[in-house]
Amino acid sequence: MGGELVGDGAQIIRGVAPLDRAEPHELSFLSHAMYVPALRSSRAGALLVAPALAAAEGTTPARIVVTDPHEAMLKVLPALYAVADDDDGIDPTARIGRGARLGARVCVGAFAVIGEGAALGDGARIDAHCVVGRGVTVGAGSRLHPAVTLYPGTVVGQRVTVHAGARIGSDGFGYVYRDGAHQKIPHVGRCIIHDDVEIGANTTIDRGSIDDTVIGAGTKIDNLVHIAHNVRIGRLCYITAQVGIAGSTRIGEGVSLGGQAGINGHITIGARARIAGQAGVFGDVPEGATWSGYPARPHAESLRVQAALNKLAAVAKQLLRLTRESEP
Repeated sequence: MGGELVGDGAQIIRGVAPLDRAEPHELSFLSHAMYVPALRSSRAGALLVAPALAAAEGTTPARIVVTDPHEAMLKVLPALYAVADDDDGIDPTARIGRGARLGARVCVGAFAVIGEGAALGDGARIDAHCVVGRGVTVGAGSRLHPAVTLYPGTVVGQRVTVHAGARIGSDGFGYVYRDGAHQKIPHVGRCIIHDDVEIGANTTIDRGSIDDTVIGAGTKIDNLVHIAHNVRIGRLCYITAQVGIAGSTRIGEGVSLGGQAGINGHITIGARARIAGQAGVFGDVPEGATWSGYPARPHAESLRVQAALNKLAAVAKQLLRLTRESEP
């Protein structure tokens, strides 16, 4: 961990658990003073602890003092919970289309379908019941968990993870009302997922109409997110659960979108902006800004508005009393 050991270095550790549930064979961590009371009664065998809390009261036999216990977990967890590699090869029930190209060490699970002319890079893993559409490209080292669908026109980069049930490259929601009916606008654009993106379970990302939908490298997308047609998202963005992004919106690099935020179409959110959970964004957001509320506005202004609303009932009551007192 690159830390300092304090105590018994002979402790045997087999797992990780929170302070209140850890057993003597488990490691826990302490990074905030509010959890010091839990440490006093913890049975954990070892503790990752921040320097400021290294002397906190507790009977843990071993402490490893590290700059950031959360960051240290990035090394601890893979060591204690190694993920077994799936068997390479093609399951006998999988369907491989004509002209599909499969790289080295590719794994295709049970009842998966690889469309005509699709390409799977070296080490790609396609789990059971996935559908990789005609002409789709999946880059080296990428993983599709069970029941993922990649529509034709989808391009997936390297080391991309797509969790179960996600639908990538489906048609966007575009219609023209004519002759008494909603006439569907054909969608002929692509859906491009760049390298090192992670896409959560049951998330949907539409293909472009005549443009492309693009997700930038290193962006992380949570479960149950909807990204509409022609949206372009920059590198290293962080999009949490149940966010909805309407069509043709541009989102800069390093943007964070809180859970259930709704983003209107045809707007721009500047690089490194932060949008709070459940915010409703209807206009452009400047670079580096933090917005919240409905409709969304700069966070400080949103807090003032909320404070005023909380006083509204009392003000209305006072106004009613004054009105009655002034009546003849």
